[in-house]
Amino acid sequence: MNPLLATLGSKLTERWLNLLVLPGALFLAVTAVGTTLGHRHWHDVDRLRTTLDELAARPALDRTGTAALVVALVLLAAAAASLGAQFLGGAIERYWLRFGQDPLSRALTARRRRRWGERDEKVEEAVLRAATTGDGADGAVSVPARTWARIQALTEARDRIAVRAPTRPTWYGDRMQAAADRVEAAYGADLAALWPRLWLILPEPAERQIRSAHDSFGAAARLAAWAVGYALLACWWWPAALVAVGCAAASRSRARAALEGLAALVEAAVDVHGRELAARVGLIAPDSAGLLARDTGDRMSEIFRKND
Repeated sequence: MNPLLATLGSKLTERWLNLLVLPGALFLAVTAVGTTLGHRHWHDVDRLRTTLDELAARPALDRTGTAALVVALVLLAAAAASLGAQFLGGAIERYWLRFGQDPLSRALTARRRRRWGERDEKVEEAVLRAATTGDGADGAVSVPARTWARIQALTEARDRIAVRAPTRPTWYGDRMQAAADRVEAAYGADLAALWPRLWLILPEPAERQIRSAHDSFGAAARLAAWAVGYALLACWWWPAALVAVGCAAASRSRARAALEGLAALVEAAVDVHGRELAARVGLIAPDSAGLLARDTGDRMSEIFRKND
C-alpha cells in the first residue's frame, strides 16, 4: 500500500506542478520583469539585474522564515493565476461552442455564411468548368491535375470557414453542429439526445480517445486564456504582446485540430456503437446485422427525449 500511495502522491504532485505552478510562475516572472522595466527600458538587462541585487540585499530575506514565506506566497500566487486561467479557459471554451442568439453572434453568423457562400460558388464554378472542358474515354470526364489541385485549394479555403453552411458564429460550433447534422442525416438520430446514453456503453479505448481529444481542446482554451493575460500585461511591457500573439496562434491551431478529432471520434462512436445502444434499449435484436436504420434512430431519439 505504501508504494502505491507514494506513486499516487508523486503523480499528483507532478500534475499540480505542470498544470498550476509552472504556467502561473512563468506568468508571474514575466509580470515582474515587465513591471520593473516598463516600455521605456523594455530591454535594459542591467536595470533588471540591479533590481534583483537590491532585492537580494535586503536583510529580511536572510531569515529562513521570511524566505520560506516568500516562496509559499509565490507558489500560492502562481496557483491562483493558473486557476484564474483555467476559469477563463472554460469560459472561452463555452464561447467558442456557443449557439449565439445575441445581435453580435447573429451578425458574425451572417458574415460567415456570406463568406462561405462566396467560396462555395467558386468551388461549384470550378467543378462545372472542369466537367464541361474535361475529356475522357467512354464519356468519363478527365480532369487535368492542375485543375484538380485548384478545386482542392478552393474546397479547403471554403472548409476553413465551415464544412457546411454556417449556423453558428464560430468554426468550432459549426464543426460540432456538422457532426450532429451528419448523424441525423445518416441515422435519423438526435446526437444531443443519443450521446449521454452512448457514452455509458463505450469501451474504455474509445472513451479514452474521446476524453483525450476533449482535454486537448480544453488545454487550447486555457492557452487562449494565457494569451489574454499576456495581452493585458503588454499595457506595461510591450514585448508581452509578442508572447500573447504566439499563445493565441498556437491556441487556435491546437483547438482546431483537437475539435476536428473530437467531432470525427463522436461520429465514429455512433457509427460503431449505435446499433449496440439500440439493442440495449430493446429496439432491435442483439444478434441483428446491418447498419442502424433511420426509423430505429428516430425511435431512439423519441425515447431519449422523453417526448419533450
